[in-house]
Amino acid sequence: MHLAQVDKIISGGQTGADLAALDFALAHKIAHGGWIPKGRRTENGPLPKKYNLIETSTPFYPERTEKNILASDGTIIFYWNEFIGGSLLTRAIALKQKRAALSIDLEKETDYATEARLWLKTEKIKVLNIAGPRLSRVPQIYAAVTRALEKIFFNAVHEKK
Repeated sequence: MHLAQVDKIISGGQTGADLAALDFALAHKIAHGGWIPKGRRTENGPLPKKYNLIETSTPFYPERTEKNILASDGTIIFYWNEFIGGSLLTRAIALKQKRAALSIDLEKETDYATEARLWLKTEKIKVLNIAGPRLSRVPQIYAAVTRALEKIFFNAVHEKK
């Protein structure tokens, strides 16, 4: 059972954090979606049609980033040690648009799952946007985001060792 208040997970479809979020949603039968650049552009070529994303009017990443922030109730930005690339832009747009955003450094051993669950509840997040670096920039990010989402959504199962 996933967090009751989150009805949908969206992302921009890029490799890495975005794709981990979409695959997590599909695997756990959580509604998914979001905006993706025209041509379903990712660094590995067009995103497969099985992902229910809407193409923006341009092939540029900033347009889809802003649309996903505005289409959600809040954004979790996962990163590894430092903000780079699109993660910086995501944080800047969320601040500019005065939208709820939570940044989680997956390199650090912190209790981010409890923090994230509290943030989701406090901010009343129903549509959650997930952002973070692409796979070519942070090769371990897909697996790290998948583990993080498991901990956040299914803590009772995974916190017992």
